[in-house]
Order: sequence, then C-alpha cells, then structure tokens
Amino acid sequence: MSILGVSTPSDTVMEAVKQGGQIYVEMAEFIEKSGEIIAKTLGSEAAAIVNSASSGIALSIAALVTKGNRRMSERLHQESNPLNEIIMLKGHNVQYGAPVETMIYLGGGRLVEAGYANEGRSEHIEDAITNNTAGILYIQSHHSVQKNMLTLEEAWEIAKRNRIPFIVDAAAEEDIHKYIHYSDLVIYSGSKALEGPTSGIVAGKRKYIDWLRVQFSGIGRSMKIGKENCFGLLQALEEYMLKKNTNELEIDRLHSLLPLNEINGIKVSIVEDESGRKIYRARINIDPNITKFTAEDITSKLREGNIAIYTRDYGAKQGFFEIDPRPLKEDDIKIIKKKLLQILGGV
Repeated sequence: MSILGVSTPSDTVMEAVKQGGQIYVEMAEFIEKSGEIIAKTLGSEAAAIVNSASSGIALSIAALVTKGNRRMSERLHQESNPLNEIIMLKGHNVQYGAPVETMIYLGGGRLVEAGYANEGRSEHIEDAITNNTAGILYIQSHHSVQKNMLTLEEAWEIAKRNRIPFIVDAAAEEDIHKYIHYSDLVIYSGSKALEGPTSGIVAGKRKYIDWLRVQFSGIGRSMKIGKENCFGLLQALEEYMLKKNTNELEIDRLHSLLPLNEINGIKVSIVEDESGRKIYRARINIDPNITKFTAEDITSKLREGNIAIYTRDYGAKQGFFEIDPRPLKEDDIKIIKKKLLQILGGV
C-alpha cells in the first residue's frame, strides 16, 4: 500500500492532525509524554515516536551500536566502532521500497547475513555471533522468505541465551501487543495497520529506548516527526484499540468475486496471508493459455482507465494477483468485479 500512500486515516484522526498542527508544544517534553502514553497502551517499558518504520530500523541500530554515547551518536559515520555487527537472516534482507540493509548501514551497523535465501536455522544465527555482535534484527513481514525459516520465538530465545539485543521489525503487523513479549525493541508503522498519518513507533526496554532518543540529536534529526503527526498517531492508536475485528465482513465481501470462477482460465480462491496474519484476500489465478492474458497483463489493464485499480501483485510472474478487502469502501468490490469481467470477456 505504500505506493498509494499507505492508508486513509479517519476524519477524527485528521482532525487531531489539524489541531496538533495549529498549536505550539515544547517538542522534547511532548515526544517524551507521547512515548509514555504509547508504552502504556502497548504494555512496554518505554516507547518513542519516529517518522516512519524505516527510520525506526536505522535509529534502533544506531542505538545499539552507540549504546547511547552522545559523541559516538553525533559522529556515527566518522569514527570506527568494531561493535557494530547486526545479524539478520539472509531471507529477511528484502527490498520493501528500500533494502533493509540500507537502514542497517544508515544506523552505523554492519550487516552479517545468516543462513541462505531458502533456509534459516538456529545454528546459522548462533554461528554468526561474535564479540562484535551488537544486535539481531528479525523482519516479521510477508516480504520475508517464510519457507524453512526459524520462527520469531526461536530467534528470540537465541538472543536471550546469548544476551544480545533483539530487534523486531513488525511494521505492518496488526497484533501490536504480541511482539513486545518477544523483543528488546519492536518497530511499528503508524500509517499501516494503525491507519494514522505518516509516522512510526519503536517500543521496548527502557534502556534501549533511552539510547534511541540520543539519536534524535544525530541521524534522527533528519528523521524528526512533526507535532501534527504525533497528535494524529495518538488518536489513531486510541481508535485502533477500540476497532472491531472485521475479518468475517471482509471475507463475505470477497465471496462476491467467486463467480469469476465460471470464466474459463480463471481460478478465484480466498487465501490467508502467507506470514500467518489473520488477513484474507481473494487470489485470482490466470491461465494465459486459455485467457490469452497473463496475470501481469491484467494487473496492468486494471490500473488503466478513469478508476485505477491496484492489486497486490507480488505473485504476478507466477500467474496470480490478489485483491485485499481492507482498504475497500462501499461498492469498490463491485467496481473491481465489473472491470475484471470487461477485461476477461465475461460480459
């Protein structure tokens, strides 16, 4: 969703943005108090608002590399520090709009990949640990390789056993409480599942959050968040905690696409998110030998016209794309179905 602006905040969230933008606050104190509110909501020792989940990665790495030392933080890329190795599974070194490794190096870390693109075991991480290991980074995301990779819980146990700080990037995750219990620092996007303005949250152990705050006078200065987005994020978080589970409604909405199965060469099914999240989508498989269109052809055609329809097309080269019901409103699903019928010759 990032290419489309991530999410659509509610009217009340945007009103909070407006109110925040039209008043003055003492920013250092406001950021501190905001962190206290978020920490209490999440159940963590401490938290800090940042301008995005990406900056949350870089700032978290910088915190572990510098251990909150102010001079080292201010001269992060000018003075060498051997205690800067960040271990990450090779299957987690993904491109999400920027490479994860870029954020690691921005934070002064040096990436040490563990395992292989199709295999990540406990011993791969264990064997990568040295006296220069500053932390372990785990990417909890559908972008990461899911097959044959050790679980978050297994990686957390390794980190605890070796007394190494453990960072979890859970940017788009909907369960905002779970990862607090399996990390020293966890990173969330404020504009994905929370549906707030552009923002991010880093939560976790107080010591590491204190180290992270020091980075605000270093690389974090270029990543600062405005007061208006802080207000909006706090409102979005409050609303998120009251949000009802809409899975059944979303699945019902997707069922309206199942009649497309009557078209030769088309197979529509409802699938669960590959990373295990309770998110359901309609997966549309295309047989180009019958339809004379590839999945890539159809996703391209869906984006054309007065109403542009963007699909989840990570699997387009494998012959399928997906429709995510979460951002849809009112009769959007009917518009999508009608456009697909036009393209596929079903009408």
